[in-house]
Amino acid sequence: MSESLRGQVYELEIGPVAHGGMCVARHEGRVVFVRHALPGERVRAVITEGRSSGRFLRADAIEILRPAPDRVTPPCPYAGPGKCGGCDWQHATPEAQRKLKAAVVAEQLRRLAGVKRKVYVEEVPGSPGGLDWRTRVQFSVDEEGRIGLRKHRSHEVVPIDRCLIAHPLIESLGIEKEIWTGVAGVEAIASASTGDRAVVVTPVEGARRVDVPDLAEDHALLERDPVKGRVRVVDGRDGVRERAAGREWQVSGSGFWQVHPKAPEILVEAVLDALDPQPGDTALDLYSGVGLFAGVIGQRVGPEGEVIAIEADPRAAADARYNLRDMPWITVERGRVERLLRRVDFGPKDLVALDPPRNGAGRSVVEEIVALEPQRVAYVACDPAALARDIGFFRDLGYELIDLRAFDLFPMTHHVECVATLEPID
Repeated sequence: MSESLRGQVYELEIGPVAHGGMCVARHEGRVVFVRHALPGERVRAVITEGRSSGRFLRADAIEILRPAPDRVTPPCPYAGPGKCGGCDWQHATPEAQRKLKAAVVAEQLRRLAGVKRKVYVEEVPGSPGGLDWRTRVQFSVDEEGRIGLRKHRSHEVVPIDRCLIAHPLIESLGIEKEIWTGVAGVEAIASASTGDRAVVVTPVEGARRVDVPDLAEDHALLERDPVKGRVRVVDGRDGVRERAAGREWQVSGSGFWQVHPKAPEILVEAVLDALDPQPGDTALDLYSGVGLFAGVIGQRVGPEGEVIAIEADPRAAADARYNLRDMPWITVERGRVERLLRRVDFGPKDLVALDPPRNGAGRSVVEEIVALEPQRVAYVACDPAALARDIGFFRDLGYELIDLRAFDLFPMTHHVECVATLEPID
């Protein structure tokens, strides 16, 4: 009979890093994924998930018996077992974090794409000591109206009075200091490039009263429908303005924009280096958001070229049309990428850029991209497993990985941003 092993404590030798902010250990032949540990350590770990008949267990390191040289005391009091689940690596030096992420990317490429490649994760300025960088934070609210963040793999809210990885403009709103009655979640948005700030409040479904406290002045206040997810303006602007790549960008509601203040410029440079657009080139920008990559590619190809941007979210597509209105050779198509690529003949394209959501593009989208016979593809990814899987699909269809750059755009967490360059195999 299978029984839960939750609460059991084992002494473990910690092995290599695994994808998702944990390390691999073994107990009586069974794999144990351990958080709050580092490779080479010996720890006492409490089982958080798993049964006696299961293939693997999950655990938290609760006592470090033999620490690794790279271990440090987490700067945040809410980091650690049973606390906030937002950060994975606060117990490691920033240099060690980048090495761990590089090992994960390399392992995913080897295992899922059959590619053996040494990976180096580049340090990014604008996040001193791995802190003060996150310009968009989604807070949860507990039953007493207190702001907090959820535990790892849990709906339980841990009340906090400050998030150390949040940008100072986020903290200046004072969200954590207030009580939010009838509210399920609060998203804080700040633009490090313009100073714009916005707060998106999600009421509890069916709440009779929503008590939104008075916050710091000069910010947009928006409200999200908890059922339909739509955002409406309550007071102020409809979102924020961002500046990047020499242009200003409108980002309405809680639309997508990179959360690290240096990310837009760094990724734009990486995508342009990967694609090397020339005047007259034709290009496709998939999952285009508010048009960042389409805009910079459009500037390079000029009016004799063509760029088609595809975005499913109606607000983001509308923002893209507004942001790119001065370049009529850029067309913004609204719809799901996989559907439009399958149903619309966009003709051959010289270049393709894509920045899909965390779960990646998938085989069908990769097949449609390859059918366009692009000379180069720039794939921006925040999940190395999804990226490696899709690189494998490209390889099967005649495209090879010729370059990969990785950036530490999410310090203290297990996330890493990659830009892969693919070309047809000669």
